[in-house]
Amino acid sequence: MKNVLALSLVLLTVLSGCGKSGNGELVGVGRSASFYEPDPFGMLFISQGSFTMGTNDEDITNSMTTQTRTVSVPSFWMDETEITNNEYRQFVYWVRDSIARSILGEQFEEFLISEDQYGNPIDPPYLNWDASLEYDNEEYAELLDEMYLPETERFFRRKEFDTHKLVYEYQWVDLQQAANKNNRFNFETNRYEGEVHNQFGETVELNDRSAFIMKDKVNVYPDTLVWISDFTYSFNEPLTEMYFWHPGFDEYPVVGVTWKQASAFCIWRSELLNNFLSSKGQPIVMKYRLPNEAEWEYAARGGLDNNVYPWGGLYTRNNQGCFLANFKPLRGRYGDDGGMRTMNVGSFSPNDFGLYDMAGNVAEWTSSAFDETAYAFMHDLSPDYKYNALPGDHHVMKRKVIRGGSWKDVGFFLQNSTRTYEYQDSAKSYVGFRCVRDYIGN
Repeated sequence: MKNVLALSLVLLTVLSGCGKSGNGELVGVGRSASFYEPDPFGMLFISQGSFTMGTNDEDITNSMTTQTRTVSVPSFWMDETEITNNEYRQFVYWVRDSIARSILGEQFEEFLISEDQYGNPIDPPYLNWDASLEYDNEEYAELLDEMYLPETERFFRRKEFDTHKLVYEYQWVDLQQAANKNNRFNFETNRYEGEVHNQFGETVELNDRSAFIMKDKVNVYPDTLVWISDFTYSFNEPLTEMYFWHPGFDEYPVVGVTWKQASAFCIWRSELLNNFLSSKGQPIVMKYRLPNEAEWEYAARGGLDNNVYPWGGLYTRNNQGCFLANFKPLRGRYGDDGGMRTMNVGSFSPNDFGLYDMAGNVAEWTSSAFDETAYAFMHDLSPDYKYNALPGDHHVMKRKVIRGGSWKDVGFFLQNSTRTYEYQDSAKSYVGFRCVRDYIGN
């Protein structure tokens, strides 16, 4: 009995010592340092607030899809400009290089990390990004040849990468299904209950949390042919050949990107930053994502309630008669605003939040699904409507909201409240995107 009592005292001492405060008071667990979120590179802070969402002028289309209501939006970070060709190219190059390292890792062990710092095996191994990758290295040439176009497809015998093979494999957690009360872990039966569907609509067995992890892959290269396919009887071939890769277009907004590609870019950008922060022993931050349409409209208004355009005025010109955005003015005099098609991001003055091109240049993907009546049933706190369309769904279910108007649109589409859509699997020469990131705090 004495031995049992002594053992109990030891266990009690050990357990109580795990969270000792020194004075017996509730002080929380120790932290090495207080957290301060630095400004993300290229993003601006959009402070929380409430605003009147919806039509501020005549609904000239009589669509009745933007009923006016007051909503509140939490704080977030937003890209100062639309994602440029050069920024998106970093994503494409990362996918290209990761595929090359995976191929080379089969014969050259320096491209894979298979042991941790203590010599314990890592299975499966992961890519070593510190190893130098040289595509013109003769040792690697034969192995990497599968990444290039076959000789029969080469134009003027130029050796070019086969962009069809630039596929990004990624995953995310379906929190909507995980939050379903029917899918929660039952502590009485000690198991999960309910039914979960994967990203293809197939029912998967709910044995553990892995059932909520969705896995997918997407080709990341933009559709460079949109400049031709979007317009009948129009000469746009030069842009098809040059727009995405030529350095002269580096600071132009990326186009030809589907909603799915834009969403995958956000996941890649999140992992790129958080993996770096983790490697430095720093806390991770919120994930990058596409803005929902309430966030987008709040940011476009720049803190001005009931304004028609991001610059706050009622007209598309300033008091000197100059146009304030890149769009289709004066019944098709495209060049009167300075650009025939897209232009360098930031070519016009920003709104009062400091955001550029919230009207014109290219329209922008949002995370929101398009429904004509969404304003009637969305919550008034951080309103949003999402639907993860399955491959077999009707095309109406694949509509995603785009905002801001583009270089080919008339002034109506530049208004803060105007909402329209494109299909999530379509790429257009007039649709781009920018990212947001939730702020940690208020």
